[in-house]
Amino acid sequence: MKYAIYGAGSLGTVMGAYMTKNGVDIELVNRNRAHVAALKSTGAHITGTVEMTVPVKALLPNEMQGPYDVIFLMTKQLHNDEVAAFLKPLLAQDGVLVTLQNGIPEPGLAGIVGENRVMGCVVEWGATLAEPGHAILTSDPGSLSFHMGRMPGITDAQFDRVKGLLEKMCPVHTEENLLGARWSKLLINATFSGLGTVVGGVFGDVSEGRDVKDLALACMKECIDVGHAAGETFAPVQGKDITKLFYYKTPLKKALARLILPIAMKKHRDIEPSMLQDLKKGKPCEVDAINGVVCQWGRKCGVPTPINDRIVEIIKKEQSGELKLEHKNIEYFKDLKG
Repeated sequence: MKYAIYGAGSLGTVMGAYMTKNGVDIELVNRNRAHVAALKSTGAHITGTVEMTVPVKALLPNEMQGPYDVIFLMTKQLHNDEVAAFLKPLLAQDGVLVTLQNGIPEPGLAGIVGENRVMGCVVEWGATLAEPGHAILTSDPGSLSFHMGRMPGITDAQFDRVKGLLEKMCPVHTEENLLGARWSKLLINATFSGLGTVVGGVFGDVSEGRDVKDLALACMKECIDVGHAAGETFAPVQGKDITKLFYYKTPLKKALARLILPIAMKKHRDIEPSMLQDLKKGKPCEVDAINGVVCQWGRKCGVPTPINDRIVEIIKKEQSGELKLEHKNIEYFKDLKG
């Protein structure tokens, strides 16, 4: 069996280190030559909530040699068409492309490589790439988990193979409602990654910030309204029903949600949004695949999404250099509060 992590940046480096440490022969593939060189020479150095250095196999994309039985896809969605077309001939006949990306990428990927070759996995932990070869795990080790589902046509053998690999890192929750799990992760990313990027901070700045909490709850409410209008049932996140915890229609329920928010995010408070990491490096971020998806479905279903619309607007201004990555950007929501 042959396995690879394509797009082994912060998350992929952590995942590859865990898998390799626990006996999986897996290749970490990245286009960043300095990162690949560091992984080859000194191994994957993981700090933060854990401390380990693991010798790993690292490759540039042009060094890949198929066929691969499983490829974990961890790149940004910006170039999915190109990336999927590149990976398709490298898959074994019954090989699987497992997307761990944000948003709802499975349908588009299935259109390129086939439904019988696509699985989806929701990552419920965070990491940051500090420098080539060095990733920082920002979630509590006890809170690490995956939610995994399948597209039609995936066999039990394929499913069990992927599940077994992921379990080499942390618990895997089998998700019959894959799109529901995607909508739950989209809600979290739109809220905490979106607003975290707006204010130039971490998840805790969103869940604990006095002037950000209500915006976070309003963003979550928009996502839930849109998801329900689209006919989706949100899947539990680490055993918690986020719609029951955070959806509100009365001032009392909103007050309770406000109290719960920092407690619910405590173990993930130090996560730095991937979109913010990209902007700090001068790279385009995938806001259109996160908050933009909520806006797109909102328009399709006739549900207003003013908070998510404004998040997209502000992040694109940050990306262009028109706005700085700073907390005072929260002022641009003043006309939407209440």
